[in-house]
Amino acid sequence: MIMAKDMDFDKLYKSVAKLDEAFEDNTAKAINRNITARNWLIGFYIVHYEQKGQDRAKYGEKTLQTLAERLNKKSLSYRNLRLYRQFYLEFLLLEKPIFDYVLNEFGSEKALISGIQKNLIEDKTTSKDLAISDCQIGQTAFTQFDDLQIPPEKLFTHLSYTHFTLIMGVEDAVARIFYELETIKGVWTVRELKRQIDTNYFERSAISSNPQKMSEYVQSKTQKMTVTDIVRNPYVYEFLGLKDREIVEESELEEALINHLEEFLLELGQGFCLEARQKRILVDDDYFFCDLVFYHRILKCHVLVDLKASKIKYDDIAQMNLYLSYYKKNIMQEDDNPPVGILMCIQAGKELVEYAKEGIDENLFVKKYKLALPKESELTKWLKKEVKDFGGK
Repeated sequence: MIMAKDMDFDKLYKSVAKLDEAFEDNTAKAINRNITARNWLIGFYIVHYEQKGQDRAKYGEKTLQTLAERLNKKSLSYRNLRLYRQFYLEFLLLEKPIFDYVLNEFGSEKALISGIQKNLIEDKTTSKDLAISDCQIGQTAFTQFDDLQIPPEKLFTHLSYTHFTLIMGVEDAVARIFYELETIKGVWTVRELKRQIDTNYFERSAISSNPQKMSEYVQSKTQKMTVTDIVRNPYVYEFLGLKDREIVEESELEEALINHLEEFLLELGQGFCLEARQKRILVDDDYFFCDLVFYHRILKCHVLVDLKASKIKYDDIAQMNLYLSYYKKNIMQEDDNPPVGILMCIQAGKELVEYAKEGIDENLFVKKYKLALPKESELTKWLKKEVKDFGGK
């Protein structure tokens, strides 16, 4: 895809504003597809203005900020425009179903259709190269797993834009397709999809000896969508100690993580001495439990470790800061150095960590870890079969 040669910032603004107005008037008809199509097309205009716009050098990195200020609408804020841009880049494969949808819904609005047709010129190579150079991860549209591609029409008709934004937060390409497929099969709400991602459903399926049975088990317990729902380098853990099980519960996964984290730290070298697991800390009338507490003989300080088998939240950082303050006041000896807190998580929002750590203990560190899954190839094999049965490639 390439942008029309006469595109400048003023035309970008008018195109986005016109799109927004037209889709807003049409929202009552098909709210989910309407929002998805609008946001994807806005992302398209932004990306190709940045690549081909006549006056793009004038705005540079402030393009989205300037555009948001001029549009002056909550749904078109700077943050949302960034998301629309990312959405377009990571789901280029939605081009055909979205354009077919626009033709069907807005066929009578010649100005809108001609404007999109003028700028949406098919050039698959340019789009693919652009996505690969601009995205941090291998997005669904051009993943190396060509035989795992779910038909774009099914993605567009079965997933809402909010579903897509959650899936964009999943870094692993196979995991993304897994969640897309399971969401469509189970008719999951956005809340249910988030719950399954937060409880590491993909990782538990990779550990399972029978992904099909695991899927049936999870789908039988999920919340189905109803009519009302429509409106440093990461650490790597290998799961060598888990029993060969068909169904893997979240609690088992968390226990395995803590066990291997303990072994990992004790094997780092001299100095680490394990003091406690699930260390109980009493503050006022409430009990808190820190996953692992070590004392480092060489550094002469306590090392507190909490592991979260999900995306980091503000409360997690605040709680670790509480542990550090408690140890400074009640446990730390005169010749000790201040305690160190390590918060381990699967996902960590960069801005959330930055803002949450502002002004608090400098010895608090947030680290991501990855799960090395021994049976991922088995899961991939099952997933390929499921996608094929579902009408994919």
